[in-house]
Amino acid sequence: MNDIPSKDRSLIPVERIERSILLIRGQKVMLDRDLAYLYGVTTKVLNQAGKRHKDRFPEDFMFQLTMEEAKIWWTEVRGGSLRSQIVTLKRGQHIKYRPYAFTEHGILMLSSVLNSERAVQVNIEIMRAFVRLRRLLASHADLARKLETLERKYDAQFKMVFDAIREFYPVRDYKLCTIFM
Repeated sequence: MNDIPSKDRSLIPVERIERSILLIRGQKVMLDRDLAYLYGVTTKVLNQAGKRHKDRFPEDFMFQLTMEEAKIWWTEVRGGSLRSQIVTLKRGQHIKYRPYAFTEHGILMLSSVLNSERAVQVNIEIMRAFVRLRRLLASHADLARKLETLERKYDAQFKMVFDAIREFYPVRDYKLCTIFM
């Protein structure tokens, strides 16, 4: 049986990848923990590979979240507070290390430093997800521009119609988390 997935049979569901794409500092990124999961390695191994090859990961490829950004991200993921009344912290419920964020270019570079067949296949799927997201965002922007043009053209005549369309127009199809744009 062939372990390499075809275009129709992906290694990881595209929805799982798309849910992991975040908007941080105005850039679409994926965090180290999500990438490590997808690549089948630990977060520590992934970050060590990035640090070992610092020359391949400039600031526009990989950056570490500030503690404030990490807390905002953590509360959005967990839906709760970071504070605890218990002296002993429970495993997996608090931030011990600030996450690293990898841009699309940083993710491409990861496959060369991780140097495994799985890394190559996962990267192909991640790049497809980024392309799909880019197309979706472009089509939403185009649709919003067309609606605005029509609205200006027919302003008073169809104001009620445009208000109704705006009410039912889906603002977000993808959960694109925004932290400090």
